[in-house]
Amino acid sequence: MSLKPKPPHPLGSCPVCAEPLESGDRFCGACGYDLSAAAPRPDRPTVPIPLPVDWPEAPPRDVQALSTATQHPGDLPGTDSGGEELPVIPVRTDEVPEAPGAPVAPEAPNAPASEGDFTLAAPDPRAALQSDTADAGGAGDTAGAGASAGPAPASGATDTRKVCVACRTGRVDADGYCEHCGHAQPRERDHMERELPSVAAVSDRGLRHHRNEDSFAVAAAALPDGSSAALGIVCDGVSSATRPDEASAAAAAAACAALEAALPAGTHPQTAMHEAIVAAADAVNALATPPAGDREHQNAPACTIVGSVVAGGLLIVGWVGDSRAYWVPDDRSVPPARLTEDDSWAAQMVAAGLMTEAQAYADERAHAITGWLGADAYELEPHTAAFKPDRPGVVLVCTDGLWNYAEAAEDMARVLPADASDRPLHAAQVLVGHALDGGGHDNITVALLPFALPPEEAESAA
Repeated sequence: MSLKPKPPHPLGSCPVCAEPLESGDRFCGACGYDLSAAAPRPDRPTVPIPLPVDWPEAPPRDVQALSTATQHPGDLPGTDSGGEELPVIPVRTDEVPEAPGAPVAPEAPNAPASEGDFTLAAPDPRAALQSDTADAGGAGDTAGAGASAGPAPASGATDTRKVCVACRTGRVDADGYCEHCGHAQPRERDHMERELPSVAAVSDRGLRHHRNEDSFAVAAAALPDGSSAALGIVCDGVSSATRPDEASAAAAAAACAALEAALPAGTHPQTAMHEAIVAAADAVNALATPPAGDREHQNAPACTIVGSVVAGGLLIVGWVGDSRAYWVPDDRSVPPARLTEDDSWAAQMVAAGLMTEAQAYADERAHAITGWLGADAYELEPHTAAFKPDRPGVVLVCTDGLWNYAEAAEDMARVLPADASDRPLHAAQVLVGHALDGGGHDNITVALLPFALPPEEAESAA
């Protein structure tokens, strides 16, 4: 024989100790609370609204008004869950309430009544940004700024923090977020540009990566004969390694510093490029911090590198990995050329005659690199090459985030603006835009070095 369960108690559980109750209980069996003192809540089931709903007519709308028509409090009376009428609370949006004790500004004459009015006024700067008022030196201007996540400036001090790019009012704290709206700010490396008279570079995070793991360095150096040399270094962090962004930044800075020191001392540009790549490798190796006694399973920071030096009528390139250098003559009737060979699986297959270039780069293993800078790299083999062009043009060094969208030299020349020698920064911006328009699947970095013939060669060529 089965026992029929007792109906539940109207209260369900004791309001004091939450002990489950049964039907007929007058006192709580756990704490002894008198259940008759707690009246059960009336059951107010949800009632479906009959269709169609007889909505009230909307008030007439002034066609000249900027805002849409709205209902005002009291237009649609209602009741709360207990059946009582909803209170009508006047709403004021024309001003921000002052702090207690603050003087109240007199109301302007003939001002429209704001009680029950939903007209939206412009944001009050007193509530929008407390740190701006601190610049004026008011002792009480920073009141209420205690909710800020970052340190507020001292009274009378100038707030040098950046303004939020989203709300344009709050200040950006050290954690990279706006103290006012909480919006994450673009990081400095998300988009970088640098222009010198003889070289320009642009780097962009792209549309798919959460950070920019590329880096670049550009500079000009004086040669012993008084002429100038332009140099550009581009590095691509290996995403599968730890801290690839740090690796690329360290490599680019070290290689650039090595070239700036070697070229004025009279070192041949090709030798200087080789030494710069070695210096870059040492800088990346220094970032590796494997567990004590364990070098087998470390995942050290790593990156690729490509660089170029234009000096004394020579064009020098050096690289390790799959970042590339291209030569594009100003005279577009002359064919362009790729100046580097990738350290990659695809390049090895093509070199061994096992695949055509089209077959190799269609394989999913195509971009697996076989050479890189890093503590866990194979034996370092910097590649360098020297060229002596017979006509003016542009040297283009870039990461695969760009050449994936213009792989052949002819494709790269087609995308490169015709005035790249005169406007290298603009041309670099156009190339980055081309990669972004193509999908921006990777970080994109490119440096452009215009190449001009020495005066004596230019005269003989003329």
